[in-house]
Formats: sequence, structure tokens, C-alpha cells
Amino acid sequence: MCTAAVYTTKSGYFGRTLDYEFSYGEEVAAMPRRYALHFRHAGELAEHYAILGMAHMAGGYPLYYDAMNEKGLGMAGLNFVGNAAYAKPVPGKDNVASFEFIPWILGQCADVPEARKALANLNLTDDSFAPSLPASGLHWMLSDGKETLVVESMADGLHIYDNPAGVLTNNPPFPMQLFNLNNYRRLSTEQPENHFSKDLDLQCYSRGLGALGLPGDLSSMSRFVRASFVRANSRSGDGETDSVSQFFHILGSVDQQRGCCLVEPGKWEYTIYTACCSLSRGIYYYTTYDNHAITAIDLHKTDLDGDTVATYPLVTGEQIYQGN
Repeated sequence: MCTAAVYTTKSGYFGRTLDYEFSYGEEVAAMPRRYALHFRHAGELAEHYAILGMAHMAGGYPLYYDAMNEKGLGMAGLNFVGNAAYAKPVPGKDNVASFEFIPWILGQCADVPEARKALANLNLTDDSFAPSLPASGLHWMLSDGKETLVVESMADGLHIYDNPAGVLTNNPPFPMQLFNLNNYRRLSTEQPENHFSKDLDLQCYSRGLGALGLPGDLSSMSRFVRASFVRANSRSGDGETDSVSQFFHILGSVDQQRGCCLVEPGKWEYTIYTACCSLSRGIYYYTTYDNHAITAIDLHKTDLDGDTVATYPLVTGEQIYQGN
């Protein structure tokens, strides 16, 4: 399970948590402009926007979990198992395999309006990358910091939604997640008034009672509510450091600790990494489960005009500052 969010101060920030029971050995991958993209059905992009994000490298090809391009468009794929459904190629459509979707969008779209046009003729196909890597059931969130979309390919077709909440988790489908927020419209950052009874002198015995009822469990619907509430009410300075720090606090509200979600005997889901893309600066920030110090990879310090993907292994050991 995972959570994605967008946060805007003077600049836009986009990122996600990756929650799973094991790592695929992911690393940060910088795809330069001249790394040729050969799509299964959609031809070739010999040149494209440079892309930076988290990926599993398979035979030199980055299978991106989340990424941004040099123009400031970010995109992430999250588990959508049970609802995701892909199609066979359809004549006259832009047929793109699900594992190609992120580079197909980020390689040619500078912002959400351009992505919206590209999505209009899209058909996501069920091609596997390799026999050992079948198509994953995903849905996607993309944002340029001004507009945010959700894309869901289901048995009844491709759905594209505006996302005013700026958050995405997993199941159920996005419209149900968004509608469920109606059940929490009473939540507030302010202390509540007593509407229970005029005859009872009920006291605000603690700070934070306005948010009483905010879900605290690990389910995807509860994480959607909690991340949406935290994001909507977050306040920070508008500089890069303040904004990035606050973004990690937003996603920290839905961290999963190893041991709390048993998947099978001896395996627990946990937050493997948390990422924050600084969309205007092209910097990819991340932390890992065992390293709370923020590591930064700058797209503009890579060879943007090269033809080979540069990879950066994750810094996973805890970095502890000795204070005396």
C-alpha cells in the first residue's frame, strides 16, 4: 500500500510513500534526453524531456515507481489490485503498456494540460515487461503543482479525474475515496463547540479535539482521509527547506511501521521509502525506513543530454548526528 500527495507553497512538491513487505532493490534513476524510448506499440521517442525518479532497473531499463521531468511534471503509480484492468491494443488509439506509462507521459508532457490532451486517446495495454515481471495493477496520480489528475484503467475503460484533495492511496476507486471525505466534514483544526446538550457543561479537556475521529488505522481509505486532512491544513514557510520538511511531515502522518501490518508469516508491510519531488528545481528528495536523514539527487547535476541512464543507490543506513 502507498500514499501520494502534492503540496504547494511558492513552488510545487509531489511525492509518495512506498509501502510493501520487501524491496525490489530500487534506486534513483536519471533518464537523459537522448535515452531512446522504444514503446511496445507507440513507436519511439529518440529525444524527450529528462526524467528523474525512483525505479527498479531491469536490463538497463528504469521501471519507474514515481518520477518527475525537467519541466516540473510529477507522476506516481500506486497499487490498485483488484480494480486495475488493462486492455489489448486497439487500432487508432495510443496503445501504451502500463510499465511504459510514466516515461510516455513525462517524456513528452510539460504540464497537466498537455498530459490531459495526451490521455484523451490513451489505451493502457496488458503487456508484461518480461515473463518474470508481469503487468502490475496500478493507478496513477500526476501533478504540476497547480493541477492534479488521477488515472484509473478499469474493466469499463479509462477514467481520468481531477483531484482537488491532492492525495491518492489505493483501493477503492478514486471517486469513492473522494466521496468518503463527506463523512469527515466535521473535522477541524479548532476546538469544537458543545452541540451535544445545552444541559451539560462539557469541557474541552485536551488540545486537538476538533480532529477527534480522524482515522488512525493503516487501511487505504483511512490513509486517504488522514493525508487529505493533514495536507489541507499544513502550514510552513514557503522556502525550499521549509517546504520539503513539511512535505515529509505530511507523508509522515501515514508512515507504516514494520510489525503493524502482517502480510504473511514473518513478513510485514512497512514504508520502504518516502519521496518528495521539488518540481520547479528538479531535485528528488527521499528518506528510507532505516535512514531518516533526507538525501537529495539533483536532475540538473546529471548529464541531461546523454543517452545512458544514471543510477544512484539508496542511502539506507541511519544517519545519526552526534550532538556532544
